[in-house]
Amino acid sequence: MKFLHRLAAPLAVLSICVTAAAGGMPLAGAGTMGEPTPADLAAGAPVSEIYPETAPVTADSPEWRHQLHADTSGRIEELIATSPAMDGREISLAVIRAEQPGAPTMYMLNGADGGEGGANWIQQTDILDFFLDKNVNVVIPMEGAFSYYTDWVTEHPGLGGKQRWETFLTRELPVPIESHLQANNDRAITGMSMSATSSLLLAQHNPGFYAAVGSFSGCAATSNPVGYLAMQTTLDRAGTSPEQVWGPRGTANWHYNDALINAAELRGTEIYVSNGSGLAGKWDLPSSPRLQEFNQIQVSAAMAETIVVGGAIEAVTNTCTHDLATALAAEDIPATFSFRPTGTHSWGYWQQDLWDSWPTFARALNLS
Repeated sequence: MKFLHRLAAPLAVLSICVTAAAGGMPLAGAGTMGEPTPADLAAGAPVSEIYPETAPVTADSPEWRHQLHADTSGRIEELIATSPAMDGREISLAVIRAEQPGAPTMYMLNGADGGEGGANWIQQTDILDFFLDKNVNVVIPMEGAFSYYTDWVTEHPGLGGKQRWETFLTRELPVPIESHLQANNDRAITGMSMSATSSLLLAQHNPGFYAAVGSFSGCAATSNPVGYLAMQTTLDRAGTSPEQVWGPRGTANWHYNDALINAAELRGTEIYVSNGSGLAGKWDLPSSPRLQEFNQIQVSAAMAETIVVGGAIEAVTNTCTHDLATALAAEDIPATFSFRPTGTHSWGYWQQDLWDSWPTFARALNLS
């Protein structure tokens, strides 16, 4: 169901913010001595080619394309990036250019459908307006459905063949896109739902590359029973399995791709993690600003979806998120956790996370 694309002024949300360890949050902005650059990660391998999307916007185009091309600021663009590791696959990017050169870059990952359907940052939140008055570049890949933005051990024709998303996001894309944007060497990455797991793993696999990481309503664990079930439930929608992604369960590749096991690898990175309880909250009720343009039948259907299905999913990720908080505390790694007393697995809460997480990212990116 399509929801409002633009929301009114931010509404306060009751949340409990905790720090996983005593002490202040360390500034971890990339770009200081010893921290990797995009060229370091690329290590001389082929990188993406970047060029403008020239296909016209038509009535059949995705809604997010209409929104990008309706911009009048001159700072929002639609680009194509190729992936050598995925046989030259052309990947759409929604990009917000910072007002000034030399700004940091935010990479924002979509959820399970990769942005290929209507469940994406552009159609479901005010992300375009929100970042236009922040001096930061924003890059949103608009593909990657059910990929977990990771490197698969198998190909999947139904998802476009080779799935080498970590290679694309960390080795192929940063050099050309950050050059195109005249960006500095400070960057952050954020994901929600499926990609909340991905954002943690990308930061862990590349220490120092991201100054900050955001994980909204995700499951850090992938190999324990709860994490495996969460991953399997997501991949069932694509007719695939976790074993097709990382090989036989219990192997070294599974250990490497479990963000709970590897929590210590987040040391030195600013961290913002959020989760609802699974109980219905303000964004699930008929009074929600996101439901005001719909009739009663549509409102009832939306409420049933978010309260019943979204509530159950969020209750599972809530358990995962508490496990991550415990793991980081055990490692004495500071992090900001927002545990909402209500909230389902739905976009109203990720909109709120976009607003609430900004102080953490601004501090890490030296924008505060």
